[in-house]
This record gives sequence, structure tokens and C-alpha cells, in this order.
Amino acid sequence: MHTAHVGPEHSTSPGYGPGTDYVHGYSDREAQRLGDQADTLAALLHGGTAYPAGSRVLEVGCGVGAQTVHLVSASPGAHIVAVDRSAASLAQARARVTAQAPGAEVEWQQADLFDLPFPDASFDHLFVCFVLEHLREPLRAITGLRRVLRPGGSVTVIEGDHGSAFFHPDSTYAQAVIGHQVRLQAAGGGNALMGRELQPLLSAAGLANVVVRPRTVYADATRPGMVDGFTRNTFIAMVDSVREDALACGMTTPDEWERGIAHLHRAAQDGGTFHYTFFKATAINPSSA
Repeated sequence: MHTAHVGPEHSTSPGYGPGTDYVHGYSDREAQRLGDQADTLAALLHGGTAYPAGSRVLEVGCGVGAQTVHLVSASPGAHIVAVDRSAASLAQARARVTAQAPGAEVEWQQADLFDLPFPDASFDHLFVCFVLEHLREPLRAITGLRRVLRPGGSVTVIEGDHGSAFFHPDSTYAQAVIGHQVRLQAAGGGNALMGRELQPLLSAAGLANVVVRPRTVYADATRPGMVDGFTRNTFIAMVDSVREDALACGMTTPDEWERGIAHLHRAAQDGGTFHYTFFKATAINPSSA
């Protein structure tokens, strides 16, 4: 969220394919935001996802390892293979997992998701979180990933959808800055509204038993951890990360941008509320290709 993601769990360019930009940038601050997001949302997003001991699990686009930590925690006996195109991201991911999950056995692999160096049917499960929203060709990505998944193996995909963000007090200025982020992501070849498209996308890729369920975040003053961890440090930080690009493109003025961000922050103050929906999809790779 893109994760956040709301940006995805990446601090440097993951295996997104040529010509695709990560709209949130690659700063240390962004890496920290991704970790905060993953930790805040771990129970919400990872609930119900655990892999059997001995199974082989491929995490595609692991980025800085923000989700990998939670994968190994939920499935300590599984063999996790984490792939990213960026050597720098993989180094951060390895350090994160070593610090937060000592003893976890993860195989790290630098590779592009469109050209994975694995034999056919070499994994039992695929985990793809906050990646598809940054791809120019998400259907080609999912279709290609089927090659390395055994027949009967599972796919889990998690994406956000910025169209699901609503809040109190409402504000056209705040809605405008969110809209700028959505348009910038689209200009870079991505789709910040990917969540609503998961069911038709996975079905079109030939996967079976596709089930998509919403995972809703709601934050108000009675949930201070969610206000800090999600409203402020995940969503508002994610939107604000594209400020310079939005100004450079002439989408807005500095005054309008600052007013929009200030109005978003009202949702994180006493009397404010914030809502956002992620979509978690599961599917099975059928026996016939």
C-alpha cells in the first residue's frame, strides 16, 4: 500500500517489470513507514494465513521484508523463499528478519517476478502483498507466477484500494490530495484501486476457487494505536510522500497541498475517524494449465 500501500513493502525497486515506478520513493523514511504499516496491520492482513511445516512458500516482491517477518512468525516450519529485484531491498529484508525473527530460515533470491529462476511447480504456496498495484501488467504477472506453483497450490494476494478511504471531518481538499496520489500512481503504470479488481483479475489468470474478502481498518480516538500506526504513519505519510511529484506535475499548489494534508490530519485528532479497506484474495492453481 501500497501497503502502505498503504504502499507496497518495498524501499527500492522490486520485481515490477520495466518502466514501472514505485510512486512512494525509496527513502529510509519510506522503509520505516512500510515496517510500521506491516506491524500495525499484521493481525488484520495475516489472520488466517499459515502454511504447513515443510511446505515451500514463495513471497514475491518482498521488498524490505516488512511482510516476511510476519510470514515466518505465522508459519515457522515452512520454507520461505523471498524474492525481490533489488539487492538493496533484500539486504534490508535480511537484516529486518534477523533482528525481529532470529533463527528464522528464509532463502533470499534476487530476481524479477517476470523472469523467476525456479523450476515449474516448485512451490506449494504463493504470497503476493502490495505488489500488483505497482505493475503495468498485473494479469501477465499472475499468469506467469502460476508456472512455479504446483497444481492444487494456493495463491494469496493482498491489495489496498484508495477509493475506500473515507473519514470525518470530510474535506474536498483532503480528497483532492488522495486523488493526486492515485493519478500519480496511474501515471507510473500502477493502480491504487487494485483491491476491487482482484476477483476478476485472478479469475482471468486461470486460477480456481477465487475468494476475496474485505479487511477493514477503522480508527478513532478509542483506538490510538491504529490512529498512530495507520491513519498518521501509514496512510497520511504515504499520501504526503508524493508531494514533490504532485507539485512538479502541476496537479496542485503548495498551499492547496498543505491544506489537504492538514485536513487529513483532522481525521487523526480527537473527534476524527478514518476508514480504509484492504482486499485479501485466495485462489487455487487448477490441475490443468
